[in-house]
Amino acid sequence: MGRPKLDLGITAEERRELAAIAGSRSFPHGLVRRAQMILWSGEGLTVREVARRTKVTPAAVSNWRKRFREARVAGLHDALKSGRPRTLDDERIAELLNAALLRKPVAATHWTVRGLADETGVTKSSVQRYLTLFGVQPHRSKSFKLSNDPFFIEKVRDIVGLYLNPPDHALVLCVDEKSQVQALERTQPGVPMGLGYVEGVTHDYIRHGTTTLFAALDVANGTVITRCKARHRHQEFLAFLRHIEAGVPEALDVHLVVDNYATHKHPKVRAWLARRSRFHLHFTPTYSSWLNQVERWFGLITQRAIRRGSFDSVADLRRRIEQFAIHWNQHAKPFAWTATAESILEKLARLSKAISGTEH
Repeated sequence: MGRPKLDLGITAEERRELAAIAGSRSFPHGLVRRAQMILWSGEGLTVREVARRTKVTPAAVSNWRKRFREARVAGLHDALKSGRPRTLDDERIAELLNAALLRKPVAATHWTVRGLADETGVTKSSVQRYLTLFGVQPHRSKSFKLSNDPFFIEKVRDIVGLYLNPPDHALVLCVDEKSQVQALERTQPGVPMGLGYVEGVTHDYIRHGTTTLFAALDVANGTVITRCKARHRHQEFLAFLRHIEAGVPEALDVHLVVDNYATHKHPKVRAWLARRSRFHLHFTPTYSSWLNQVERWFGLITQRAIRRGSFDSVADLRRRIEQFAIHWNQHAKPFAWTATAESILEKLARLSKAISGTEH
């Protein structure tokens, strides 16, 4: 006859939870199968029948029935495995991090994984693991430049105010020029991208001349006004301003965000602007081109249309730039500017403290 089966006493709530686990496609397969075992056992199926349906041994079914009686649904989950014990204690890890953060190698500018391993006696794999865990990246660096503009705060508040709260009946344009855009022709055809390998281009090229790209980005809708000129003197900048003037309705004021390039402050440019009261210039602080949104657009056109291109003439380069601008305007979206003047100033204050070593 065998021993009588013990009733599992499955409640209605447990049955709903088990059914959800058994029907899941995201839970581990082993957990799903155990939930099915308990549900079928609760329906009165024998241990052998449940074992046959789930394709396990009867002993396994009995084991999970016992686990369910002792710990209910939580008992069906796998227990946490202890794993191999740590080979490095906290002191050794702290020593590794201090070496990476506070010391420099004798004959190099920054640490490598192998260099830290030799310095601290920690294995290379452990060095790599703990550097990744704590987000320490000695192999990387990023550039910065703090502005020395005496009116930095006022200019930041002025320009960010234009972005976040533009004036009524006005157009805000971010204006700049990308000078010395080179028409480079690759000396050989490129290798097309394929499965398992990237596109290949030759490292050498033929120079066919340069052009200067003038651009004005409308911060409200993301469209751009572009013109390519042979040079980037005040004459070309004035011509571009006239082009903007012709395209903007007379009822709108025009606020131009520009950098401190000498061309933008030329006496003839100032005289032209003085005769047009609806034009207003807003200068970014020195070394703060990141405040001008058109710089982001210059980065996009460089990445997507210029850097990997091959141009057989300056005219070909200009045509490709114009093609990109037309396509951009057909699908234009404004850049989402979210930084406030206060958040920018707080970030720069933290950077200044880190440079001076007074952050603590």
